[in-house]
Amino acid sequence: MQTVIKVTPSQLKKIANYYTKNPTLRLPNGALFSVKNGGTTITGYRSGKVMFQGTRFAEEAARWQTDTDSSPNTANSTSIIKKNTTPGMSIPAGFANWSVIGSDEVGAGAYFGPLTTAAVFVSKENISWVRQLGISDSKTLTDDKMRQIAPEIIAHLPHHVINLMPEKYNQMQPENNVNQLKAISHNFVLNKVLTKIEPLTPDAILIDQFAQESTYFKYLLNAKQPNIVRQNVYFTTKGEQYHLSVAAASILARVVELDTMSKLSQEAGMQLPIGAGHAVDLVAAKLMQQGVDLRHFAKLHFANTKKAQKILS
Repeated sequence: MQTVIKVTPSQLKKIANYYTKNPTLRLPNGALFSVKNGGTTITGYRSGKVMFQGTRFAEEAARWQTDTDSSPNTANSTSIIKKNTTPGMSIPAGFANWSVIGSDEVGAGAYFGPLTTAAVFVSKENISWVRQLGISDSKTLTDDKMRQIAPEIIAHLPHHVINLMPEKYNQMQPENNVNQLKAISHNFVLNKVLTKIEPLTPDAILIDQFAQESTYFKYLLNAKQPNIVRQNVYFTTKGEQYHLSVAAASILARVVELDTMSKLSQEAGMQLPIGAGHAVDLVAAKLMQQGVDLRHFAKLHFANTKKAQKILS
């Protein structure tokens, strides 16, 4: 994984001087310096671009993004970080230190349970506190750890979660594909958080990307959604690596999903597995055999429904 920032000649010299004590690597074409700092390789080019590659690329780049006049309203806001996994998408330099509402969803690929979407506002004043929670790499946290962190997020940060339960999901799905349902959910929670923080406005909104920007807004227009959030909206995959607000939203969504799955499992009288594998087919077949209405527990358009029926027959 990597990040590239654009800096001025004086900033480039400052970065080079900072890393002079680090092990020097072989210089690529056009490079002024290339060094190793822990698990991150930093390479500065004559063009003014500095590349950060490795396990802590985002954190190391953030060290210099605050030094490049990179707040949203400065003249240098054209400096960008380019994410190598999303052609055409860019996140402004210094973004990790902005006041941002981040949103993420879970459950879209699971047969049983809800589609859960959360949004969280992390102001620049709260970034240090949120970082201390240890959520910067939220995807690697265990469920138990997320359960410990979620109450802290709920108590201290403006947030909103929507839990699209299977029955409502099944009502909406025939006219809305899963990505359209995601878009509707993201727009809903973002509006809720924007209302909660009024009269404050965030520097930006970051959506953990599941569709191209144009497609996302097309989904909302087709669904005739009111109050479409458009201003200062950014999209990128692995959004938690770019701002802690997405990491916080991911944790909230996951914990709500887990709690909901526990409740649904109690109602079903058996453990409902998360996912869409063969174990799901077997449990769905058992529920069908018992005459249970799966609309209450599952997303019926999944292929698992037919697979379960085949098991019974």
